[in-house]
Amino acid sequence: MASARVYKKRIRSVKNTQQMTKAMKMVSAAKLRRSQEAIVSARPYALKLKEILSGIAVRADISDHFLLMRRPLRRVRVFVLTSDRGLCGSFNAGIIRQTMLFLKENESTFDQVELGFVGRRGYEFFKKRHWKIFSYYENILDQLSYDSASTITQDILENYKMAELDAVFFIYNEFKSAIAQKVVVEELLPISRKEIGEADAQMDYIYEPYKEGILEEILPKHMGVQVYRMLLETSASEHGARMSAMDSATRNAAEMISRLTLLANRLRQQAITTELVEIVSGAEALTGQ
Repeated sequence: MASARVYKKRIRSVKNTQQMTKAMKMVSAAKLRRSQEAIVSARPYALKLKEILSGIAVRADISDHFLLMRRPLRRVRVFVLTSDRGLCGSFNAGIIRQTMLFLKENESTFDQVELGFVGRRGYEFFKKRHWKIFSYYENILDQLSYDSASTITQDILENYKMAELDAVFFIYNEFKSAIAQKVVVEELLPISRKEIGEADAQMDYIYEPYKEGILEEILPKHMGVQVYRMLLETSASEHGARMSAMDSATRNAAEMISRLTLLANRLRQQAITTELVEIVSGAEALTGQ
């Protein structure tokens, strides 16, 4: 059985860990508040823009803009959005598991698959596998801004314009709440076409001043807004997952401290009982003499 000194050392170690996890929980809670406000503000605009662009895509001619072109899905790029650090529960594991499933299901469908990464955890996992890695964006989520999303978007637009890509997918965690995230596989390119009726298909939008100029302006902006939204979803989900994980770790540490304290008290009581027995035995021996 361990000595009292060993139990005291263990209790002190667990208390130090508990202080660290509690501090990390508070930091994540503060970051989550800001990230949640950002995604709640950006999501309605991004989704409405996506809906409008889907309506434009189904009515427009593919010659109006290169982003409206639909080619056979041979060369595909998959962007995997994970965190740079761990200690966030199953946040990264769920993304990696869904990515592996997506690649396995479509391995025979696509001729060429390239992986792009935002976040070190996903990159570190897949760089040891046989999949081709095209790009890795570092420290995006730590200082997240629309400019960061624009950098990724420009790389995608250039490759798609040169017909080096036929489709682009993003795999990320959609933020639901502080304790709930949903892994999503979203097709960014080609632009999805809205399901409309035959009568609506005969109608089109009125473009001012002219159609090509508006599409040239709004389609790349749409791409940047959607990438930015997915990065915001990832950031909020990461902070929510880390806050939940650190809260669970803090409670587990408290339970462990209670168990170790109980064992230490039992050991001390046993030592006291042993000493009392020895005292009584010695007294009886002296009385017997």
